[in-house]
Amino acid sequence: MRQERGFTPAELARACDVSVSYLNEIEKGKKYPKADKILGLSKVLGVSYDQLTSLTLSRRLEPISELLQSDLLKEFPLEMFGLDPLRIVELIADAPAKMNAFISTIFEIARNYEMRQESFFLAALRSYQEMHDNYFEELEQDVRTFCGEQNLNTQAPFDTRQLERVLVEKYGYTLNRQKLAEYASLGRLRSVFQPKTRTLLLRPGLSKAQEAFVLGREVAFNYLGLKERPYVNATFPVHSFDEVLNNFKASYFAGALLMEEESLVRDLQDFFGQTTWQPARLQAMLTKYDVSPEMFMQRITNLLPRYFGIQSLFFLRFDQPDAEAAYLLSKELHLSRLHNPHGNELHEHYCRRWIAIWLIQEARHKAQLETPAFSMGAQRSRYPNEDEYLCLSLARAGAPGEPAVSVTVGLLCDDNLRQKVQFLDDPAIIQKRVNETCERCSIPDCEVRAAPPVEIARRQRQREAADAIAALVNGG
Repeated sequence: MRQERGFTPAELARACDVSVSYLNEIEKGKKYPKADKILGLSKVLGVSYDQLTSLTLSRRLEPISELLQSDLLKEFPLEMFGLDPLRIVELIADAPAKMNAFISTIFEIARNYEMRQESFFLAALRSYQEMHDNYFEELEQDVRTFCGEQNLNTQAPFDTRQLERVLVEKYGYTLNRQKLAEYASLGRLRSVFQPKTRTLLLRPGLSKAQEAFVLGREVAFNYLGLKERPYVNATFPVHSFDEVLNNFKASYFAGALLMEEESLVRDLQDFFGQTTWQPARLQAMLTKYDVSPEMFMQRITNLLPRYFGIQSLFFLRFDQPDAEAAYLLSKELHLSRLHNPHGNELHEHYCRRWIAIWLIQEARHKAQLETPAFSMGAQRSRYPNEDEYLCLSLARAGAPGEPAVSVTVGLLCDDNLRQKVQFLDDPAIIQKRVNETCERCSIPDCEVRAAPPVEIARRQRQREAADAIAALVNGG
């Protein structure tokens, strides 16, 4: 109201017979004025006493009220990003109409794309990872301290019986490997934790790598004292950002536990030091650490920025529920900037030239002979903006009616990468021009196009219409 009526803080303070600092504290919400001061403010501002003390905002400022009272702002860890919640209120107070328009825009975008609170929390987590180059020294140190305290042997492959012993003897767990088999409808659940009895239900038939990750994560929840946590391993209903963050911390701890830092760095140095692309060495590392492809590739993204100076990279996980289903980008991480490729929420067809996609197809083909089937490969992918990435990808597929998944780490091809990865220019590595989605791709001779380039055609029509309008305006 002060701004709308053209008062400076000094002018309003003088008119109301209060100090400028006192008025400033009122506006920031640090002080609540006494009745006589409210009365003085109401007279100078030309509004009623009740209007100044109302608990509701005007209709045009309702989005601000909605944001300030939302669970999102209450639970969002602003301090983790170096933000003071009071500063957010100050920004709103300085220009409420403009902030209202901005907040309304964000809400509208969220509604249009059906973004849930979970989407914001996961986006915040990715931003948090990017802020730290996806390397967390305190968690790495926690793993080292834990292994020392429990006298654990960290030589690869990690003996997971050590984790089971810790869970049972130190944290009072009971492990049950039969009960989950009774729930056929929960086939994708690998584990469920029952807090009342401290019982961990493990699905029968888990691979050693899968069970190792579950046990490592459970150890982390206890050792790190993470109270807010999911009780299942699969996609879970998100209740708070703390739950999302704690799940990430526990997962990071498990990966660092199963793939000891110094050992894996040495192996990666040896792998990148080869002058030719040698997939057998990549397979040998997977075998040595006996972890899943996703765990291995995510662990790489922790170590490459820290030890190799490779900070421009991305991680992608694609899922295909069955051989006829669409490809779903279920997990992504981008360090330094938003790299191509990235997620698209417009139900468009991801480029079939991506190694992440065609390796799934290759694994599906292999699965006709052996199930499950595994494929790995490397590709140099060049985008229309001339960015080029070295993509290392691993894929696994089952029978046609079963899921398939691929995980990919992409490294921006620049001078730094050429120094660190000696096999970058190996002609054995496939090189392909790629794009984002089929709908946005102008490659004329694409042999694997899954949809016509409708977005390209739409943009062309827009340009033609703009040219025609310009000619009319200029009297052509």
